[in-house]
Amino acid sequence: MISITITRPDDWHLHLRDGESLRAVLPHTAKQFARAIIMPNLRPPVTTVDMALAYRARILDALPAALQSAFEPLMTLYLTDNTAPAEIVRAKESGVLHGVKLYPAGATTNSDAGVTDIAKCYATLTAMERNDLPLLVHGEVTDPDVDVFDREKVFIDRILAPLARRFPGLRIVFEHVTTRDAVQFVTEASRNIAATITAHHLLLNRNAIFQGGIRPHHYCLPVLKREMHRQALLAAATSGNPKFFLGTDSAPHGQASKENACGCAGIFTAHAAIELYATAFEQAGALDKLEAFASFHGADFYRLPRNTSSITLQKENWIIPEQFDFAGEPLIPLYANESLNWKLI
Repeated sequence: MISITITRPDDWHLHLRDGESLRAVLPHTAKQFARAIIMPNLRPPVTTVDMALAYRARILDALPAALQSAFEPLMTLYLTDNTAPAEIVRAKESGVLHGVKLYPAGATTNSDAGVTDIAKCYATLTAMERNDLPLLVHGEVTDPDVDVFDREKVFIDRILAPLARRFPGLRIVFEHVTTRDAVQFVTEASRNIAATITAHHLLLNRNAIFQGGIRPHHYCLPVLKREMHRQALLAAATSGNPKFFLGTDSAPHGQASKENACGCAGIFTAHAAIELYATAFEQAGALDKLEAFASFHGADFYRLPRNTSSITLQKENWIIPEQFDFAGEPLIPLYANESLNWKLI
């Protein structure tokens, strides 16, 4: 059997939900990743340090006993028009808050309380720059006049590029980039700008949403793009450029929430995250670049130590389950009932 061993990776963009849903999905991540940046878009959103600390405690409590010492949640705050600069100071001093998430209001799941005008956040962003607390960006405009496939590019032009110029010392993670435009922006920007790339955006283009009919479990935001954009993402991920690193954006929704007249955006990939990335890197002939992308670049950008333990992937054909339990309802994973050729052992 062919196998590869890499330093234990981290997931720099993860949705865990809460309550019994959290308990259902957390083990999938904890078995393969040492740390994960936890998204704060709960209901209500995690807008204060106290709320983040309470959420962290719930995550740690939800870990199975065998994984208690194997996984560390890295918490974030949800940026609003009214986030106080003093809360940023508290976040930095806490030692467990590692970023602040910018959701343009209405951009994605549970983003209704997000930022309506970035100018309202300038004082808070100044505090983040001074305290070296990264800004994590969902990079899409929500203007209904902008085509859904163009919203990332327009966000770069209208919001992100001016923001980077105004706050040159602010570290920014352009999360789940999906376009050639985003890759170019990050590549040419200062070293304070980095990006995460999902496995599903490396493996799929927008045709996947319509193969044989509407495929709701391939619907996510930002939406899958043209093949030329997928190729640009793949080139960036496998380039060895330390500005690009792993962030699954694994986003679980119950089957009923996905398969209805107005289905939720989000793709669940935590069940086989590192195997999916290995598949994409192998297809690109770049398995030798997987470790740096998955295990080094993100830790270095967040100024955290690299992990010292390792995981092993074995070349083995296996079938992804048709569904998982999600607090009593079915959760349909990416590539449900299909085969993969890499398996975590």
